[in-house]
Amino acid sequence: MTTIDFPDQLSAVIYCQGCPLHCDYCHNPELLPSDGTPLIPWRELVDFLEQRRGLLDAVVFSGGEPTLQSGLIDAVKVVKSMDYLVGLHTAGIYPKRLARVLPYLDWVGLDIKALEEDYHKITGVPCIGESAWQSAQILVSSGTPHQLRTTHHPANSTPDKQKLLIKRLTLLGNIDHVWQTCRPHDGHMD
Repeated sequence: MTTIDFPDQLSAVIYCQGCPLHCDYCHNPELLPSDGTPLIPWRELVDFLEQRRGLLDAVVFSGGEPTLQSGLIDAVKVVKSMDYLVGLHTAGIYPKRLARVLPYLDWVGLDIKALEEDYHKITGVPCIGESAWQSAQILVSSGTPHQLRTTHHPANSTPDKQKLLIKRLTLLGNIDHVWQTCRPHDGHMD
């Protein structure tokens, strides 16, 4: 249970396996491989949530990158049918997948890691920034409650880069943005 993964809601978090990014501050590096263990069978998760009806308010799909999961929309529908609010934590790297699941979500936490042109410095993946920023536009335009989150990182830590990032985000529309503290899991930043 958590009180910080979906604003103002007592929530359970379902962590989804797999992420193509290689951020050196990844909060869940053990979830990066798509074939990690131990995996919890879906029926077991549903049973767990059934037992907590009336005790929990929301369920958040997190990761890794949950939009990698082909069954995400079906899973979200099952959780919604149990009268839970549903949230999503995503890096936004699959804008079409985000757009498909968005109508079923009550809240989204979207990581905007840097200016589009600086994404590769954080993720280790070229040309991924455009996708994340496209997802931000889709999310903000949808009107779905959200939080855009940027982790302080050497690639985006100068005051000029931070001001430019905020300026570009505000051009998307009415946003809720926060800066997060960088906590590298190996104790240092490259």
